[in-house]
Amino acid sequence: MTWAGLLIALLGALGYALGAALQQYEAVAAGASLKLVRRPRWWIGGVIGFTGASLHAVALSFAPLVAVQPISVATLVFAVPLAALMYGRRPYRAEVLGSIAVAVGLVWLMLLVPAHNVVPHLGDGAALAFIGVIAVIAVAAELVSRRLRGPAKALLMSVGAGAVTASVSTFVRVVGGGMQGDWSRLLHWFTLAVPVLLVCAVVLLQRSYAVGYFGIAYAGVQVVDPVTSVLAGAILLGEPLPANPSTAIPALLAGALTIAGTITLGRLAPDHSRPAAVESIPVPPALTAASDRN
Repeated sequence: MTWAGLLIALLGALGYALGAALQQYEAVAAGASLKLVRRPRWWIGGVIGFTGASLHAVALSFAPLVAVQPISVATLVFAVPLAALMYGRRPYRAEVLGSIAVAVGLVWLMLLVPAHNVVPHLGDGAALAFIGVIAVIAVAAELVSRRLRGPAKALLMSVGAGAVTASVSTFVRVVGGGMQGDWSRLLHWFTLAVPVLLVCAVVLLQRSYAVGYFGIAYAGVQVVDPVTSVLAGAILLGEPLPANPSTAIPALLAGALTIAGTITLGRLAPDHSRPAAVESIPVPPALTAASDRN
């Protein structure tokens, strides 16, 4: 069943990457506002992304967080080139290298976490405390980001988006993995919390995309989401973390690679939905003189 979950997660992650690229293009053009609902391509991206997220939810019903999350991280390698194609350009070398570094670092880090498919259980008190912590992170990221510009703003906003996205994955894991064939277990406030948290995550994602730095915004979400999910799985759901000292050095190396890739993406110029004006292209003096004689 775990392998089935991983294959479903891969399909879902690819769909999520394509949907994110489409929506980022529209968010830059229209801003993170209600104008987006009048843009068909944003809706197409949303449908594709929602399909990917739904497949991710199904995957979490078959496999634990620590096994599913690395799959979604790896699609960063595809998401950034897809976004570049949306602007009619080839991906920058730094985009490709940075994306690969983040993806490899995170997958490496996640693979150090021992996979152990335990039945998830979460009490009401722990669930409310978890939502409270996530809310504090999201609000703090939003308030501080208002004083920032450029890649720092995109990265910080993606922290809040990634944290809320991780909460969605956690509750989906609890609901889906805890069913054990009993559909009556869906009649719980956890099930209602999933769409509410999902809407909040979508809004925060659009705001981070609208800054214009898709590479760092997407990478930020892909870093914060799995790390937060793994911590939630270990602290709240009893999923194991690496306890062997021999994994400490590889974990540090994986973390350093991830940070280096994120910094590389953060140094790139923002994407814009409109090409540069034709008037900005300098005209050779010889051509100007020839046109005057005519």
